[in-house]
Amino acid sequence: MAGFPFSAVVGQDQLRLALILCAVHPGIGGVLVRGEKGTAKSTVVRALTALLPAVDDAGVTRPARLVELPVGATEDRVIGSIDLEKVLRDGERAFQPGLLAAAHQGVLYVDEVNLLHDHLVDVLLDAAAMGRVHVERDGISHSHAAKFVLVGTMNPEEGELRPQLLDRFGLAVDVSASRDVDVRMEVVRRRLDYERDPQAFARRYAPADQELAAEILSARNKLDGVELSNRELRRIASLCASFDVDGMRADLVLARTATAHAAWRGGSEVTEEDVRVAAELTLPHRRRRDPFDEPGLDQQQLDDAMDRADEDARAGEPEPPENPEGGEPDGGESDSGEPDDGGPDDDGPDDDGPQDDPDGPGGGVRATDRPSAPPSSAFKAKLLEVPGVGEGAPGRRSRSTSTRGRVVRSTTDRGHGLHLTSTVFAAAESQIARGRTVGRLRLAPADLRGAIREGREGNLIVFVVDASGSMAARDRLSAVTGAVVSLLRDAYQRRDKVAVITVRGREAELVLPPTSSVDIAVRRLQSMRTGGKSPLAEGFLRAREVILRERLRDPQRRALMVALTDGRATGGKDALHRARVAAHLLADASVASIVVDCETGLVRLGLAAELARELRGGCVRLAELSAQQVAGVVRAAA
Repeated sequence: MAGFPFSAVVGQDQLRLALILCAVHPGIGGVLVRGEKGTAKSTVVRALTALLPAVDDAGVTRPARLVELPVGATEDRVIGSIDLEKVLRDGERAFQPGLLAAAHQGVLYVDEVNLLHDHLVDVLLDAAAMGRVHVERDGISHSHAAKFVLVGTMNPEEGELRPQLLDRFGLAVDVSASRDVDVRMEVVRRRLDYERDPQAFARRYAPADQELAAEILSARNKLDGVELSNRELRRIASLCASFDVDGMRADLVLARTATAHAAWRGGSEVTEEDVRVAAELTLPHRRRRDPFDEPGLDQQQLDDAMDRADEDARAGEPEPPENPEGGEPDGGESDSGEPDDGGPDDDGPDDDGPQDDPDGPGGGVRATDRPSAPPSSAFKAKLLEVPGVGEGAPGRRSRSTSTRGRVVRSTTDRGHGLHLTSTVFAAAESQIARGRTVGRLRLAPADLRGAIREGREGNLIVFVVDASGSMAARDRLSAVTGAVVSLLRDAYQRRDKVAVITVRGREAELVLPPTSSVDIAVRRLQSMRTGGKSPLAEGFLRAREVILRERLRDPQRRALMVALTDGRATGGKDALHRARVAAHLLADASVASIVVDCETGLVRLGLAAELARELRGGCVRLAELSAQQVAGVVRAAA
């Protein structure tokens, strides 16, 4: 069946351009395609392969390959490993190449790259950047070329990539379905035509695809001859400095992309327009310092940065010595933007005004209508760890047995893969008894040893946030929300699912069911209302209900409850006793927990610590919430 032609794709111009530029210059480092389902991400990527130049493989010309890497792939399958069959049959040590070798001079496509294990993403991006794969393992030292166009697609609703991995992709494009009725009609029409007769449809667009393929080959041949002047290089450096990106990778990728764009349009030198197009593809995903920053690149911000970069580019050119009056000596241009900055005080009334009670103390606004305070940024929690060793989903939080983790020991059971060394050692002990004196190793089924691997798992983190009147003091609530945001940021980086329960008034509200999209959790938290009584018992019971329900849906994902409260249960009759009973029920359900004690003041009742004892979990004071304190408390609760 003929594939869907690249030229037949309607819309998605920026995605098509990004793929073409990576085909012209694979050293750009690949494209990350982010977007909702049903936006032709996979269709466009698969269609690209037909446009790539033919490959000379050992004297034989063949088409470029599309190699798809499954989410469940092992490291051995990706980079290659020892050829076990050859070792056992011939006694010869040999290397068996993996998927990276197969993708050489083609396209390596990773669907749902955000679900791929982090260490495999690192391997892919290293190979894409270097153009080679180096393998040092199992007594094998091997290196081979691996120049390919790396394309990863993902749906942000299913979880994000960590910022460190986002930066490793050369380009990033956000795609969405068009809201233009005519465009949507044309998309449907072409798809139906393709499904009716794929061969005839492919023939209709074959000339356009052939023309594109010839243009890509021509641009590749022109690439080395494209000049990148000092002026444009200064423009690139100024742009990256304006957006405050980390490191130098953005500068290099932007330079390569601008050069590829110049070659693609047939130019002999990089121009300002090439730099702008490259910036739109290179910088958006690198300016997200925080996982909860909005993605994308504001066009006005880019315009302003381009204007400043243009001034820097002109300022870097040598001035004629006989014309000293330039108006911009000795760094004068650095002051030109100051009057428009506004300064930090301009936003003061907007930030503080709406948070205050408009009627003043004792006014008509009820406590239950009070908005949450802006979060404090004083916290940097790094590790809340569920005790023991689980078997959960791949992640970066708690210890777990894993199919793709590091090998820690061998087993006589099947394990996860073959433990080669232990297998050979077990067989060696029986060689004399089996009559072997020379030749290849004689193996028996009893010699086989499996590998026990240990990695990290993602967990379900259920936050129970006390939003009652006793917690509603502005400074305390700001600290609490800041602590939760820091923990949510940590959950994002460790690939956890999260749920948020708020406790106030007469009930506990599940404001966010378990999800991998923790940026939604932050938005829900920032709109949290506070005030009223504190029905902690209902909060613990609701957490227990959520966790037990999730165990049925995802039995391998262990849960951790994090309660932020001062412990002053006031909701309903005998509220404190009921909270202790509910905490005991959670502990009996084998739920790991930690209580963040938010009590302040000179007189301390210690109620939060009592609840932590009933939960058989850890307790840490809010002011002490740091990576070392939290990790120590949770481990002590094991």
